[in-house]
Amino acid sequence: MKHTLTFALLLIFLQASAQEIAKIKVFAGETDRMDSPVAVNLDQVNYNEDEGSLALFEVTGTRKVPVPCQLETGHSTRLWFILSGKTPAGETREYVLVRQEGNPSATPVGLQKKHQSLQLRHGDRPVLDYQFGTMYPPEGVPVLFKRSGFIHPLWSPDGQVLSRIQAPDHYHHYGIWGPWTKTHINGREVDFWNLIKGEGTVRFAGFLSETEGPVYSGFRALQKHIDFGGRGEDRVAMNEVLDVRAWNVGNGDVWLIDYTTTLNTPLDSGIMLDAYRYGGGIGYRATEDWHKDNCTVLTSEGKDRLSADGSKAKWCIVEGESVSEEGRSGILFMGHTSNRDFPEPMRVWPVDQNRGRGDMYFEFCPIRHKDWKLENGRDYTLKYRLLVFDGHISPDEAEMYWQGFGNPPRVEIQGL
Repeated sequence: MKHTLTFALLLIFLQASAQEIAKIKVFAGETDRMDSPVAVNLDQVNYNEDEGSLALFEVTGTRKVPVPCQLETGHSTRLWFILSGKTPAGETREYVLVRQEGNPSATPVGLQKKHQSLQLRHGDRPVLDYQFGTMYPPEGVPVLFKRSGFIHPLWSPDGQVLSRIQAPDHYHHYGIWGPWTKTHINGREVDFWNLIKGEGTVRFAGFLSETEGPVYSGFRALQKHIDFGGRGEDRVAMNEVLDVRAWNVGNGDVWLIDYTTTLNTPLDSGIMLDAYRYGGGIGYRATEDWHKDNCTVLTSEGKDRLSADGSKAKWCIVEGESVSEEGRSGILFMGHTSNRDFPEPMRVWPVDQNRGRGDMYFEFCPIRHKDWKLENGRDYTLKYRLLVFDGHISPDEAEMYWQGFGNPPRVEIQGL
């Protein structure tokens, strides 16, 4: 009771001493939304942090409820916050942005760097590890299978490990990753996926940024796609900036993760990404505990595991049995409307994969049906969002989460 009273008095003091600098309205539009990250461009607002920190409050009647917010600076400055809970279609939510001397603390999502990995965390629980150190294959397996720059483990909120690396049936599978399979440089084939061929690989080259705060934690990493087969020394065929962030949503009952990859090529001739059933986008090798008898697939178009492969979808739910309290865990994979060939084609392993065991592999594959030529001097971006959960989510819930990503709510800001 004492701490509650102290916090309430602090809020009263902060609101009384705060200077309002902008009003913000968020419109749900024609669809329901759930726990949607929202960005507000602050270029038209004089927010000068030297004159006090920024704080955000949601206006509900006569009350102002504090909302965690976080600045992202760059070419344009954006303020991020979460449109928390369910926002029904047609609803408008109002906020006020203030400058003040202090800000009530909020439980952040944070970072923890280890020897070879960078971990994103929600409070004291791990969300995912990004492996920047080189991972070597088991003894006796060709060293060509070594790799850096991938996500593993991915945990569920209940602590279940949902990803897998270096499976004996596919040593080149690395948790969550996105190399390209059939490519051509000046007519010569280069495979960055099937490492055993010795034609190419992907290497972590350095962190560009690391961020943590009350709304999200994340990193931007440079990954280099290396061509082994050109004349002279190995060369960079593609530079990739991987932007990964974990959002502070749902009181930690779910993880919401953004995975954004931006490619460019330094090659004067460019590079051709050939149409193929594997390659790029975002690939996921599921835990070895999942197989054809306990793992399911459902897409936004109503396709299941037997019919999803090769089809196109806005989102796809991959679930399987686990030892979580709910007895089940899963991932909702979401593609963005700006992605190439959206709704995107998918690769979903058939139920007879791996001698009939039916292990789970899923991928959004933007070159499944069409070649993609990357030209020198241009950036190419693919955006994905993952909802990681224990238990089960319905198609209606999946659609609400996707709407907040692929069809963001309209935002209006009025500087004062």
